[in-house]
Amino acid sequence: MSSSTAALASLLGLDPASYRSHWLHSPQRTYVETNCYTDIWIELVHARDTEPVAAMGCTLRMDFEGDQWTFFKPHPEDLELLFGIDVHEMQPYRPLPEQAAEQIARGQTLIVELDAWYLPDTAATSYRREHVKSSVVIEAIDPAGERLRYFHATGLYELDGEDYRGVFRLGRELSEDVLPPYTELVRFDAGPCLGGDELREASRALLRRHLAHRPADNPFERFGAQLERDLPRLLGGDAADFHAYAFATVRMAGSAFEVAASHAQWLLGEGGEEIARAFRQIVEGCKVLSFRLARRRAFDPQETLAALAGAWREAMERLDEATA
Repeated sequence: MSSSTAALASLLGLDPASYRSHWLHSPQRTYVETNCYTDIWIELVHARDTEPVAAMGCTLRMDFEGDQWTFFKPHPEDLELLFGIDVHEMQPYRPLPEQAAEQIARGQTLIVELDAWYLPDTAATSYRREHVKSSVVIEAIDPAGERLRYFHATGLYELDGEDYRGVFRLGRELSEDVLPPYTELVRFDAGPCLGGDELREASRALLRRHLAHRPADNPFERFGAQLERDLPRLLGGDAADFHAYAFATVRMAGSAFEVAASHAQWLLGEGGEEIARAFRQIVEGCKVLSFRLARRRAFDPQETLAALAGAWREAMERLDEATA
């Protein structure tokens, strides 16, 4: 083992070159990524040899919040029940690389909001182009060698040198109004990590709980009414306006309900096929709206919106039957 390898404090001993991502991040999916926070939980749970789909019943709560769809995340209490994982906010009062190395030595890790400007895996979007926050899980760190391995988006990646100094804001003076990044501590000692029938049983109980907290009315009907009001502004705006709107609305909903389809199939087997089919209709409808909005030409979205509302209604009715 080289001295540089020995200095790398690793949580799970993984190598980005040989790491294989979870199937929720398969290139064959309509939305290969979900959102930055859910994606890292998918990969962290997967890397610990258990099934992250079990924690995705939260997608049943998806709602239109007035100007965006719910930024869905696995609920902390679900992670604790299913996988024995406790996650809570941590105070970054010392240099983060030091804190990360110490926590990894204890068998724990950190979730940190970093600037995607310095994340090489975002080369097609933000890397060296745009300053946007994005959550990562630290898998390994070498403070002396300035190396970081991290879960982000669809996999496990590594950065070093200038990017390392950039994400941790090292070697430069910062204004007093620059806040430290939001940081969470992840512990794996909050209970047993379930598997097999136990995991499915617990996940089914969570599904019933999430289903009981679904929107009181059809969120696609409310979204349709708002989209009608937003269309003139979107069609008259620029590409940046469209991309921001699409990410917060149709892309967020589409990626969530694609995960919901996978959750229903994994949990309910044959009984989940028709539920998954309805959810996939939502995915397809969201994709259609994305394409039409991207063209920035006037169009009538009512047929697509009616199909989305109908698919949501059908999925919820079938879920009620399957969990009665």
